[in-house]
Formats: sequence, C-alpha cells, structure tokens
Amino acid sequence: MSQKIAFVGVGRMGANMARRVHEIGYPVTAVYDVNQSAASELAAEIGAKACHSLAEVTALADVIFTVVTNDAAMRAIFATSGDSLLTNAAGRTFINCATLSPQLHIDLEKASESAGAHSIEGCMASSIPQAREGTLQLMIGGRREVFDSVAPLLQKMSAVLTYVGPAGKAAEVKALVNMVMNINTAALAEGLGLGAALGLDLEMLTKVFSVTGANSRVLQTDGEDMLNRDHSCFFSAEHAAKDSHIALDLAAWSPPASAISTSQASPNSPSPAATPTHNKQSDTGILPVTSMPSSPYRDP
Repeated sequence: MSQKIAFVGVGRMGANMARRVHEIGYPVTAVYDVNQSAASELAAEIGAKACHSLAEVTALADVIFTVVTNDAAMRAIFATSGDSLLTNAAGRTFINCATLSPQLHIDLEKASESAGAHSIEGCMASSIPQAREGTLQLMIGGRREVFDSVAPLLQKMSAVLTYVGPAGKAAEVKALVNMVMNINTAALAEGLGLGAALGLDLEMLTKVFSVTGANSRVLQTDGEDMLNRDHSCFFSAEHAAKDSHIALDLAAWSPPASAISTSQASPNSPSPAATPTHNKQSDTGILPVTSMPSSPYRDP
C-alpha cells in the first residue's frame, strides 16, 4: 500500500473516511479543513499532518480525497491562482466525493489533466456510519483507467462500488438518488404528520407502511427517528435543498421523457418524436421552465 492518501474536508464524513483508510493500512499523510482545530485533532489521532495550505496537501500525497460542501467550495480548493490543490499536482489523483453540479466535475477533470493530474467523481450514497465502517455506496465517474488505478482502495471503503461512466455521469446519478430520497423523506414525514393529526397509532401506521406500497428505504432508516422526534442531523435541509436544485437544473436540460409513464399510451397517440416540445413545462414533469439558460448546467 505505497499510495499516500490525503483528505481535504474532514467534517463528519471526511474524518470517518480518513479513519477507515488509516485503519486498513494506507498511510494518511495529510488532512486539511477550514476548521483548523478539526484537522489538527484528526491528524493527531491518525498520525497525519494538519496542513495549513492546499499546496502542501498535494505535495504530501498521491491520492487526495475532497469532501467539501458545494460548488463554490470546490472551485476555491481547485483555484487557478493562489493556494490550490493544482499547485505542482502532476501525477496526483483527486477523488471528489461531494454532491456537485455535473458540469463542475467535467471542468475539474479538464483542469486536473492540464496540471498533469487526474480527477474522478466518488459520489457517495451513504452516511457517517458507513464511512467509518467502509460500507459506502460509491458511484464513480471519470476515465475508466483512472478508476482502475484506485479501485483497490475504493473497494476497501465501500460495500457497493459502481463505475457509472465519463465525468459528470456519476454526479447525475447522485442527484437523482438524492432527489428521490428527499421526496420519500418529505412524503413519509407528511404521512406520519397527518396520521398523528387523525389520532392514528403511528407504530401501527409505520407497520402498515412497511408491508405496502408506502414502504421505502427512508422508512427503514428514518422511520423510528421520526416517531421518536429524534432530530439529530446527519443530512441537513441546506444540503438537501442544494442537491434538489442540481436535479432541477438537470430536468431543465433533459430530453423529453418517453416510456416512463405509468399510464398506457393509446395506439393512436403520437410518438414522442412527433410530439412538439415547448418551454412552458418541462417534459419530465418536474418543474416549469419559462426560459433556458445558456449552459447545459447551472450552479444551484
């Protein structure tokens, strides 16, 4: 395990990923966070260096994981001037795990390659315990040969490891995963809230939900917390809103949907190709669209 590993962004997810990588025998040589005390505490725990600059992180590692909050934070750490992970980055591989706009992953791949480095998406559909236990659900986007070069490491961090396709594609899948998850979370909360207002036994109601079409992964993972009104935060509303905006932007630029309706089309119905498109309502049925932006992806 000669690859030296670093982490940029060591909040609850990043820190537990770093602990896992250290535990399985990889040298974690550097950590960085805008919260310097968090970086220092983790560094002392796992024997890494708490770096004060991004360029130092790149100098100390071969593979750098980034786990930051949003597009703006990502642009900041890959800046084209000043302190940046791209400084003297030749030969390095960046694995970017945040939920970001797909176009940003495409731009990062280009910027990294211009600096002689590589960049792939490591989108995560899991939470803090899975990061610590090495049972993440990882979706990878980028060049296949780059993924292959770090696959042994990623396999030890995940329960399910899926190569999705070129840069940006894993981010598209992650946006849809979070969109459906957020819808299910809101629907379950509304259902339980209405059940409580009607005076129903909520334990009974969740049991019925679990054996009917109302069942969902969210019911399995969050149902008990909702019943107990346990509001411990593992995934903030702010992040959910950010991710939902990414999905909305994808919907604005998606082609007209076909063959996904639950209703059966009439034999005399016009084919999708013969149906004129319009800009009053997205053909995906997700959002109204009154004008199109000039780029296929917009920042949330």
